[in-house]
Order: sequence, then structure tokens, then C-alpha cells
Amino acid sequence: MTDKLDRRTFLARGATSAAGLAVLGGGGLLAACGSSSKSSSTATTAGTTATTAGSATTATSGPAKNLGSASLQLSWIKNVEFAGSYIADTKGYYKQEGIDCTIVAGGPTISTEPVIVAGKSIIGITSPDFTAAAINKGANLIVVGCQYQRNPFAIMSLASKPIKTPQDMYGKKIGVQATNETIWNAFIKLNSLDASKINKVPVQFDPSPLVSGTVDAWFSFFTNEPNLLKSKGVDTFVFLLDDFGYHILDEAYIVSTDSLTNPDSRAKLKAILRAEIRGWQDQLANPGEGASLAATKYGKDLGLDTAEQTLEATAQNQLIQSDTTKSKGLFYMSDTDQQRSVQTMALAGITIDAKKLFTNELLDEIYQGKSSL
Repeated sequence: MTDKLDRRTFLARGATSAAGLAVLGGGGLLAACGSSSKSSSTATTAGTTATTAGSATTATSGPAKNLGSASLQLSWIKNVEFAGSYIADTKGYYKQEGIDCTIVAGGPTISTEPVIVAGKSIIGITSPDFTAAAINKGANLIVVGCQYQRNPFAIMSLASKPIKTPQDMYGKKIGVQATNETIWNAFIKLNSLDASKINKVPVQFDPSPLVSGTVDAWFSFFTNEPNLLKSKGVDTFVFLLDDFGYHILDEAYIVSTDSLTNPDSRAKLKAILRAEIRGWQDQLANPGEGASLAATKYGKDLGLDTAEQTLEATAQNQLIQSDTTKSKGLFYMSDTDQQRSVQTMALAGITIDAKKLFTNELLDEIYQGKSSL
């Protein structure tokens, strides 16, 4: 019913992913080489329908000097989650910004933090809680922007029997995966819920038990399971954990702190971020554009369905746009959101100062007071 390589399996490793910093290098980490349209892992979502997406309004950039090559390490397989990057690559935005950027697929055996620490990629996408745990273990890393202004974890129920608030879970059977226990427990604490009044049912990642009525609700990823079910004709009701206190910025761009002090590396980072911003601006205007690229080009070997990927892209746009991005630009992290993020992390046992984890300095230089490119 759902992807066997559901990204939540990867995300929910939480702080334990930082342990991967002790195992750098080797065949599992990809260097900045090869075609940007290849993926390093596989998925099993069925479907072959493809559509041709139209072009959204794009920004133009003046001549940029040749900054050389670099790579962007993704946090997961090449599905629609990284649609803005595909657009930036396809439309030549990286090259217009003076950078030859290779998009490197992630997967269940790859953690972004070790890749950046080892210098395999100059910038990567991950979750801030992973990065915070790595920093606490001595990694010289920092978050320079976040795509998701709202956290994507959610509780999904059938539209015919909606569970609309945390308190509505009392007396209900909620399917929760073992890898998501830390997030679940933090959410329970945040909402002062009596866990004894909720029947938490251990489940895997296929939401068939929700459809069959074995459970009343499902611990979910906002962009994933609800749209997989919708593509199969099953309507659901979803509430974000973010709407009830679980606020951690996500889809974070991380870099080595050393790369911020090196003029050449800093110029490359700004070029990549500018191209990414332009790509995501287009994707927000036309969600089908990146979805089509994911299904027919970058993730072609994954068996992705364009229609389902477009549903995910449309949902994803809701996480990317916010009052902050409208006034400051995409990826910008407000002081309030930074503080709320570290406060939520603390409930999961990760304590860190927001100023040690987040910086908007590159985005400030890129936008120069504007809110778009």
C-alpha cells in the first residue's frame, strides 16, 4: 500500500543517526561525480503515468563567474521531495549561478551529516535534530536554511471517522511505528496527554490496517501516506503535529562551518542556494513541474507515479510556504521558529543553543532585503 522505502523510516532514526559520524567514507558515501539523474536506491511505488509539466515564472540571473563543481547530498531517494533541485538542474539555474552542481541521491543507508563532515559534498539536506545530535558529538556543522517551515509528521485517520485533535485520540487505537516512538512520546508530553487513555498499536509502514479498520489512526508523514491512499481512492483526514506544539523546522540545508569562512566555498554555497531558491519558486508556482521530473527523469528507475507525486508536491508546498518565507524569502528561519525547534528537540533529549545550530547569514547575503529572486 505504501513505499517500502518510506522516508519516515529514515527520518525517525532521530538522534541515533549521529552515530554514523564514526563511520565516514567507504562505498556507501557518494562523491561528487556521475550523472545528476541517477539514483542510488530503489523504491516500489507502482505506476507509470507521466505528464509534461509547464514552466513557471522564473527569475533571471546576471553573468556569474565559473565557481567550479560541487555536489548537493539529498537526504533520501530522488522522489518529488527534491523537486526544486530537479528544476534548478533542468533549467540550468546552477550553471547560471556559476556552479556545476551534481545532485546526489540519499537512501536508507546514507546519512547526510557524515557526508558533509567527510567533505564528500559541500552542502546537504537533512533534519535539524540529526544535525544537532551530530554537533553535540563534535561535528562542525550548521544549518543555513530550511525548506520546511512546518514539521511534516502527522496523525492520519479516515475521512469518514476523523480524529481532529490530540485529545480525540483518547479511547482510540493509534498505529505507531517503533522508529517513531521518540517523536510520539515528545508529542504526548507537549500536549499533556494521558498515554494510558490511548491504545498505541505497534505497526510497520504499510497503512493497510487503517483502511481495514484495525486501527483508528496512523502516525504519518504529511506528504506521503495520505496521498498514497488518496491515489487509491481512500480519503483521509490529517492533522499536523506541528499544529499542536511539535515544531521542528525540517528539510534543512547543512554545511561545514569551515566552508563559511573559506571565500571559495562560501561563494559556491551561495550559488547553490540561489539556484535552489529559484527552482523552488518555480515548483511552488507549478507543483506538477517537479513531480513530472521526479517520475520521468530523476527518479525514473523508482517506478514513481506522476499523478501521485503531484499530490505529494501540492501537499509539500503547504509546508514550505509561511508568513516568514513571504516576508524574508524561501528557506529563511525566524528567531521564533529556531527557538521553538530547539525547545521541541529538548523533549527528545537533544539540547542545543539555537545560535549554534542555525544561521541565516548566507540567505541574508543572497536576498539583500528582498523576499524572492
